[in-house]
Amino acid sequence: MRKVVYYLSTCDTCKKIMAQLNMDDFDKIDIKNNPLTEPQLLELYVITESYEELFNKRAIKFRQQGLNKKNLSDNDYKKLILEEYTFLKRPVFLINGDLYVGNAKKTVENLKERIGK
Repeated sequence: MRKVVYYLSTCDTCKKIMAQLNMDDFDKIDIKNNPLTEPQLLELYVITESYEELFNKRAIKFRQQGLNKKNLSDNDYKKLILEEYTFLKRPVFLINGDLYVGNAKKTVENLKERIGK
């Protein structure tokens, strides 16, 4: 079974969620030190079928760059995620083909049910 988590080591929310889970058999990828590659992003896209779903609209740079006022295409979201690691919504848990993206309460609850504590 393949288990990967993409996270940001400086993100308190990521650390809090990961601390609640048994992470022993996960490949942990800190996206600040190991930015997401195009093949890695494509693997996530195949599951979500949407780069926008993987995009962090709360990122400071999203507003700073005025991107929140633009009508972005799915391809724009892809390009932005590959250019700037903070644009990936996180954490992202990939568990044997299933994807859990972000820190919404329901997402975290589903993740906990899937892997246990």
